[in-house]
Amino acid sequence: MIPWGAPCAAPAKLNLFLHVVGRRADGYHLLQTVFRLVDHGDVLHFDPREDGAVRRAAPIAGVPEDDDLCVRAARLLQREAGVSRGVTIRLDKRLPLGGGLGGGSSDAAATLLALNRLWNVNWPRPRLQELALRLGADVPFFVFGESAFADGVGEVLQPVPLEPAWYLVVEPPVAVATAAIFAAAELTRNSGPIKIADFPAGGHGCFGRNDLQPVVCARYPEVGRALEWLGRFGDARMTGSGACVFCAFRDEAQARQALERLPAGWKGWVARGLDVHPLHGCAA
Repeated sequence: MIPWGAPCAAPAKLNLFLHVVGRRADGYHLLQTVFRLVDHGDVLHFDPREDGAVRRAAPIAGVPEDDDLCVRAARLLQREAGVSRGVTIRLDKRLPLGGGLGGGSSDAAATLLALNRLWNVNWPRPRLQELALRLGADVPFFVFGESAFADGVGEVLQPVPLEPAWYLVVEPPVAVATAAIFAAAELTRNSGPIKIADFPAGGHGCFGRNDLQPVVCARYPEVGRALEWLGRFGDARMTGSGACVFCAFRDEAQARQALERLPAGWKGWVARGLDVHPLHGCAA
């Protein structure tokens, strides 16, 4: 049981590879990827309200309250589950906007998971995942809450075992507009579909690619420079639609040694891969 007001982690995700395998009639792209959670992300706090309102504790620049994914997630669960109580949501934002780390989606999923328990809704995980898809394509993964091979628009999830790993993540000083990247005429949309058995056991080593990466690098040279620098330590690649890039290491010491060599003025951090979401126990 999590108490009201307690810090609730909303971890970042990395896409270990990301292939675009087609496009639906409604314009959504069909993807294949492996998602991995890491122990770095935003932190949320939830305080009870008796007036039934869902509110933010503080504004977020450029994000109206009604568009905030946390607020939308709370109101959606409240409405669908018939909850009369409200909540005030406090968000400690650590993940960059437009970074490809799933920050907003993770915040929304953490809201669903935490309030599922705090409001005594106690819905099973599959039902929460159905609700999550109405908020965004990445949100179901964070509710699923473990390393996963994903199909569809990212919502068809199968658990996949991954070996322990540490990651150095570099944040180029740009925010990538995801919709523009997916709309780009030059984007590869016909990568051959794979099966989960094609993904190497444990997930280490170079597998596949990120089909969005060439498009992003052409439009945001800072991402290309970060990849070039990080590539001296191993297989560097972009996560999601960028801008953040990462490289895997087998132990923390190696990752931190690389971080110490980060060029002046650059931003980066080291994180450990997570097998299970910190709020996984909030749904069955």
